[in-house]
Amino acid sequence: MAYRSGCHTTFHHRYHHIWAPKYRYRVLIGEVRLRVREIIWQVCAEMGVTIINGALSKDYVHMFVEIPPHVSVSDFESRAKGRSSCKIEQ
Repeated sequence: MAYRSGCHTTFHHRYHHIWAPKYRYRVLIGEVRLRVREIIWQVCAEMGVTIINGALSKDYVHMFVEIPPHVSVSDFESRAKGRSSCKIEQ
């Protein structure tokens, strides 16, 4: 269990996130799967989020992440889910 520290804080914020496409359709296959993985990595890099463990199945995304204190959990979720759903359609 490793603690991380900032200028004035020491933290160990780890969250378990799972989300699925509507009606659990099995759409995360092939090129879509690779694109979703790439988009999530980009969002995590931009926000300073560390992916500890993650898995992409055909019908869900599973992530165990460490989020710094200056990033809210809901903001991370909305960016990751929103950007992956918008960019997939293009």
